[in-house]
Amino acid sequence: MEVFKTKEALKAYLKPLKAEGKKVAIVPTMGALHNGHISLIKLAQENADVIICSIFVNPTQFTDPKDLEKYPRPIEHDLAMLDDAGCNGVFMPDVDEMYPSGADEDWQIDLGKAEFLLEGEFRKGHYQGVTQIVKKLFDAVEPDVAMFGQKDFQQVLMIKNMLTHFKLPIIIITCPIIREEDGLAMSSRNIHLSDTDRKNALVLSKSLQFVVDNFNSLSIKQLEDKAKSFYDTIEGVELDYFTIANGSTLEPAASKDEKSLVVLVAAKVGSTRLIDNMIIK
Repeated sequence: MEVFKTKEALKAYLKPLKAEGKKVAIVPTMGALHNGHISLIKLAQENADVIICSIFVNPTQFTDPKDLEKYPRPIEHDLAMLDDAGCNGVFMPDVDEMYPSGADEDWQIDLGKAEFLLEGEFRKGHYQGVTQIVKKLFDAVEPDVAMFGQKDFQQVLMIKNMLTHFKLPIIIITCPIIREEDGLAMSSRNIHLSDTDRKNALVLSKSLQFVVDNFNSLSIKQLEDKAKSFYDTIEGVELDYFTIANGSTLEPAASKDEKSLVVLVAAKVGSTRLIDNMIIK
């Protein structure tokens, strides 16, 4: 497995492979890898010949400096996981490589109304930062396909909107959420959960599963009200939002007959903010 610190070195590695007709996939990450990330690598291997994973903690997408400061960075652990998974190359640039001093970094693109809903309400400017760095990574790798996890459902939608904006010929593959045996969605943030928080965090997946299991027997309002009530008795959990939404616009679902529906939740568990979702149809 090759490790690259610069775009120049990465492009030099990829150029002859692309000349041979090899299909390239990128798996963008911020490190602190877990089995959910490895599932992205495995799915990438089914869809491409060369797999590049990026590890870069992007400063422009953090709305809270403290969140950026405490983001876990277990690099040796991450590299060992990627090597074991059969990843071909890892792109690990520093901040100056991606945001050169003196460069014009003005970035503000139209991502649609969905940018300002759900996570957009709680993390102003977050998706501008996400799409900015993803575009930079796409420019560095020029991949055929890119892998993203369903857990960040809104992020995937924003990246697809960014692709449309720039007319980029990249296929986005959304990978299913990988869960612990008890249902908790795998996340790099889970490392911050205390034992009590870890148990309390199960309310997220349980409330989502309730909606999926009872979707045909209750109205949208009844489903949301009952699911939200799960949080009333859990100490140390603060619900930010819980919504059944249109999967294309993230607007609240007006009807159960809509073509694409997803139920999404965000909550602060102790001092750690978690998100989760389940696709209804």
